Amino acid sequence: MAETPIYGITHTGNINDQFGPLRVIFASNRGTLVELGIGPIVTAGLILQVLSGSKMINVDFSNPADRALFTGASKVLSVFMTIFEGIAFLIGGAYNVTNTAGQLITPSLQSQFLILTQLVVAGVVIILLDEMLQKKWGFGSGISLFIAAGVCLSIVWSTIGPIGPVSDGKTLGAIFAFAQSIGPVLSSPGSFSAWQSALYRGGSGLPDMVGLFTTLGVFILIIYLNGLRVEVPVSYARYRGFRGRFPIKFFYVSNIPVIFAAALFGNIFFIGQLLFQRYNPTCSSTGLNFWLSLFPGCFVPTSSTNQQLVPSKGLAYYTFAPRSITVVLEDPIRAAVYMGIFVLACVFFAITWVEVGGMDSKTVAKQLIDSGMQVEGFRRSGTTIRQILDRYIPTVTVIGGIVIGTIAAGADFLGAFGTGTGILLTVGIIEQYYEILVKERITEIYPGVKGFLGQ
Repeated sequence: MAETPIYGITHTGNINDQFGPLRVIFASNRGTLVELGIGPIVTAGLILQVLSGSKMINVDFSNPADRALFTGASKVLSVFMTIFEGIAFLIGGAYNVTNTAGQLITPSLQSQFLILTQLVVAGVVIILLDEMLQKKWGFGSGISLFIAAGVCLSIVWSTIGPIGPVSDGKTLGAIFAFAQSIGPVLSSPGSFSAWQSALYRGGSGLPDMVGLFTTLGVFILIIYLNGLRVEVPVSYARYRGFRGRFPIKFFYVSNIPVIFAAALFGNIFFIGQLLFQRYNPTCSSTGLNFWLSLFPGCFVPTSSTNQQLVPSKGLAYYTFAPRSITVVLEDPIRAAVYMGIFVLACVFFAITWVEVGGMDSKTVAKQLIDSGMQVEGFRRSGTTIRQILDRYIPTVTVIGGIVIGTIAAGADFLGAFGTGTGILLTVGIIEQYYEILVKERITEIYPGVKGFLGQ
């Protein structure tokens, strides 16, 4: 579906992209059936998580009926969000084009209905694919699989993609661009400007060697931090001598906070463009437009040839990552505010997800007791185990949220391929798949441990 264009629209090259660089996270592709990607699913989950975390809706996740109702509500809301975002795309003029005479052409009402139908059907298919994997017809989550595939494609293409003519050199992958610029470096190996031109492409947003080195560095750092954990010694009460360790990872909530923070910022960017184009295209600061200039903000095209809109002020400006060192140095206050807001969002969603996802100390202690486990050296009591877990879980939740948000924002500042958030998600997803496959292998060899592993 990512390679199948939407029937009834004009070619979308050099036309504003409402999601822009966030598409790699939403697993979407401009002008194709996956125009919306997983955005509606993640947004629906974000809304329900906030409602549940704020106690506006009461959900007992220890109750199977409540969990099933919550999951069903998420699927239904995902369908409604698909319809809403599709209508928003059409109202916001996502498929309007300008002809050679400079006239703006809007799709007819019949074409708009056909476009919306295709977007909704494709969105439902994505929801069903995700549901199919979650119902044990596959491994892991469909959302995770879509994200990882999109990020990996972006990284590979940015690294070795032979995009455009070699004589141009402006749109090549990092390695090809470096090879093309190596001549001045070989002739003047001591020249700083020659090395700078070869390694860094001036904050143009095009892939360069600085971005490649940053990508590799972030991968290594995340893999290392993923291995950090506190291991609580436990034993199996029914069988003497059966001992093990209960790991509490440094990234306790994995990539969940980054997914929701990215979805939140992506929706601010998306809705901001729609409001700007529809109600405040001149970015005036009088009356209602004054508030629209602040929330969500104003947008400007990146160039006369590229009609991609980027925020210039307002809330959207401070929630849109500056994706190069040059942009960061031009406005360090914006970079600092963005990182602060992003880190706070990650911490908020980390804390909320621990409560919503049944990962808090009380729930985990109950799970250990129900599975017949106890902490070595302590009596088998839920209260005792909870007190022990309280030493670690709240701390790693907050610190992990801060670190994961800082790494994601910092990687964006250095121009990492696939975005910092995308790299974080991909590493976590690949690790999850590895753990799933190992668990499946263990249950094949020792069928008796299925109950212990929760299968």
